[in-house]
Amino acid sequence: MTLPPLKLVLTAVGCPGASTLVRMLKANGEREISIHGVDMRADAIGRFLCDGFDLVPAGASPGFIPALAAVVERVRPDLLFVQSSHEIEVVARHRGVFEALGAKVLADGVNGIETAGDKALMHAACSQIAVPQPGLLLPRSLGEFVAGARELGYPDVPVCFKPPVAKGSRGFRILSAEVDRVHELLHERPINRYMTLPELESLFRGVEPFPRLMLMEYVDAPEITVDLFADKGEMVFHQTRTREEFLTGLAMAFKTIDRPDLVELSRQVVRHLQLDYFQSIQWIGGKLLEINPRVSTFVYQEDFIIPYLGIKYALGELDAAGVALAQSRVRFSRRSVRYYDQVFWDE
Repeated sequence: MTLPPLKLVLTAVGCPGASTLVRMLKANGEREISIHGVDMRADAIGRFLCDGFDLVPAGASPGFIPALAAVVERVRPDLLFVQSSHEIEVVARHRGVFEALGAKVLADGVNGIETAGDKALMHAACSQIAVPQPGLLLPRSLGEFVAGARELGYPDVPVCFKPPVAKGSRGFRILSAEVDRVHELLHERPINRYMTLPELESLFRGVEPFPRLMLMEYVDAPEITVDLFADKGEMVFHQTRTREEFLTGLAMAFKTIDRPDLVELSRQVVRHLQLDYFQSIQWIGGKLLEINPRVSTFVYQEDFIIPYLGIKYALGELDAAGVALAQSRVRFSRRSVRYYDQVFWDE
């Protein structure tokens, strides 16, 4: 079946998953999709893969919405598709600007985005429902941090900490009493996640105000992600994957698995937080880790492309029967690996 062509404006076309997203949307097998990319960097990979490209300021800049609106007004897309978590909230808040220009906006549910984007708020909100979570403390000083680490079991067991708002493992560390610095220097990559509690005390002694950190039980188990599309607090379709390998904070290999228990827990989280559109809910050892309120690094199939299915659903092209048929196509044999590539050009 051939469907009417679509035109999209796609943000953050320089992010790690952008090249595959562009390629998979264009390879949907049902319709032609024209993609106009925007990014804050002139050398974003999407500049070379999309049908058009514009520079815009960073999502946190006051000029981002006016610049993006100018692109939408000129390009006249059917949809505005937001990729980055740095942009999703501000676009959702200003969705009326873009809808007035005739573009459907794949970003909504500001309260849910706010909660999901702050891991401390997310864990507090989800403590109201029967969803397993790691032990969590929010120390307000170095003294409270040290006491909290010992309360969670340090030095007998490792504990971990991270900022409530961060991306790509920035600020995440594991506190372990068994750190061998000589071995790390000679045999480990220079990016290391381990440190001791005395090292942390030395680092933050005298630092005021003490940074906002989540001190957590360390769960040594594989991370599993439920990628999904939601509609006003109800999960529409989903796919569950592992995160097999990491490099500089990014997951580099994945496989699709069947975990109906985590799907059901994710459904409860989506309903409780009234999440909308694309979400990635991460679990570790069966416990809730974090939520990314955006498109993620999917394990794509030729017949199950979550971003494309989300577009069809948002356009009213998928009813309940169509959703069920699409969901039935998920293959648990599917695997994925990330790799580096290059493009070349003359200015």
